[in-house]
Formats: sequence, C-alpha cells, structure tokens
Amino acid sequence: MPDNPTALLTQRPAELEVILPPADQSFRWYEHDYPYELARWNHHPEFEVHLIRHGSGKLVAGDYIGPFSAGHVALIGPGLPHDWMGDIAPGEHLAGRDVVLQFDGPALLALRSTCPEFGELKQLFELARCGLQFHGATALLAAAMLERIGSAQGLERLILFLQLLDTLAKAPADEVQVLASACYAPSLDARSSERIHQAFDYLLSELTGDLRLSVIAKRLGMSEPGFSRFFKRITGHGFIDLMRKLRIQRACRLLVQTEMSIADICFEVGYGNISNFNRHFRIEMNQTPSDYRRETARMLFKRGGLPAPMPAPGYRSIQR
Repeated sequence: MPDNPTALLTQRPAELEVILPPADQSFRWYEHDYPYELARWNHHPEFEVHLIRHGSGKLVAGDYIGPFSAGHVALIGPGLPHDWMGDIAPGEHLAGRDVVLQFDGPALLALRSTCPEFGELKQLFELARCGLQFHGATALLAAAMLERIGSAQGLERLILFLQLLDTLAKAPADEVQVLASACYAPSLDARSSERIHQAFDYLLSELTGDLRLSVIAKRLGMSEPGFSRFFKRITGHGFIDLMRKLRIQRACRLLVQTEMSIADICFEVGYGNISNFNRHFRIEMNQTPSDYRRETARMLFKRGGLPAPMPAPGYRSIQR
C-alpha cells in the first residue's frame, strides 16, 4: 500500500484503497489499532469482513449510520464507502481494535464452473453491496472464526475462510441487517473523494466547537447550498444532520461514563444552549438525556457491567 495514505484519495475510485494479499495467500487478513491512518471514509473493489474487538462509535456505510460496540461484525461490499468512527478521548489508543479480512468476491464466484458450490455465495455477495451487519450467534461464531484465521496457515486458513463465508451466508434473517439503502449510489471520482475527506476531517476536528457549514464550504471552494447538495449526494446524510448524530453519540457516552451534569455535557459536545441539546437528543434517542442516563445505568447494573464513571475533563471530540 502507498506510504502516504493521503495519496489514496487522489487515485481512481477503484484504487482508493489498494489491497494486495500476500503472494501465497488468496485473501488478506490483518489487525490494527485505533486511531489508524487508514481507518477513515474509504472504499475499495474487494469485499471486507470487519470485526470490532473493543471500543464503540458509529459505523457510516453509504447512507447508513449506526452504533457499533465490541463484537460487531459486518460485511462490506465493493465500492461502498465506509468508516468505523470510534468514540475515544484525545490521546486514547485502542490496541488491536479491528480485525479486517478482505477478498476478491468475483474471483470466488468464477470458480462455479468447476466448483458449483461457490454459487451459494452469490446471494450473500449481492446483499453485501449495501453492507451487512450480523448479530446474535452468527456474529459470535464469525468473530471466533476471524480470530482463528489470524494464526492459521495453508489449507487450514482457507478452510476457515470458507467456513466463515458459509456462516454469514446461512445467517438467520433475524441475525442479519442490511445497512445502506438499495437506491444509494455514491459518486466516487477522485475530486469528490478528496472533498469528502476534507469535510470529514473538519467535521470531526471541530465537532464540539463552533462548527460552521460556511467554513467548510469556503475551504472547498463551494457555495453553502452547493456543498450541502454535494455532501448529501455522496454520503446520504445532510452535513448538519450528521453533525447532530455525532454530537449526540458523544453525549451518550458522557452521560454513561462520567458524572458530568447534563448542562455541562450540553456545552461539552458543542451546543450553545440546553433547549437545543434536549430537542436534538430527543430526535436521535427518543428520550431525554436524564431518562437515557437512568435507563442505561439500570441496564448495566443488571448485567453487572457498569463502568466506573470517568473524569469530566479531557473529552472534547470524536476521533477516527
């Protein structure tokens, strides 16, 4: 892969992330920490199975945005932009957060002429073009297989890979979720990719500050209405709507993991007044911040897993 990750954004769309499995292996498996220089809004022509070992945040896949936590397993299809944006404190480092497996789907399907059984993967691969998230027993089994693949060699490694695909293909309907909408059609030319990368950098770096649509539009040499239409077309989300979702995500973490007052959390995540904060929180969570804190604490106590409250200082922005 290129030494300079920024260069990936100036290449042709199919080369946005260049994936080269080792010469003696048919697919690529690796693990990485978080933050990680290539953990950002990207796409590639390969299929990707992704496991989150620990940590939490938001997965953005096409026009889908939703939470992830430890044990999350997803299958992302070719050309679908995606990013697992972690909710971490400044300076925080999560070792080995991600396990990633990337493979050439069409090459597998091409084997149907000699091995008809590979045809069973066609439906899974079609659904994965919109992104899939797995739950329940399927996610647990898939996560265990992904871990085993990391240390396996030769035929054992290949067999585990095929077992993983078989597990995902046979997931019960109530354990698989389609992510992006079927009508999502991103524009992924090099210039658009660079602009979206800059917009995400600005959004995340200024999330809890005085974030203005006019500023990022000016940086990109676009009018505010033009940028708004562009961002919506590429990501499936309005820029302001995505800002609200990420701020409320941040607030949810602070409500559970710190003893900060709701008023302090309101200002900490970038809101100028409590009424707007409460209104936006209700839009995203269908409940008030105090109800969310109380119900989440009750649920965690029942599970015996309530984390110790974290100190208030030091929590400023979501990082990727």
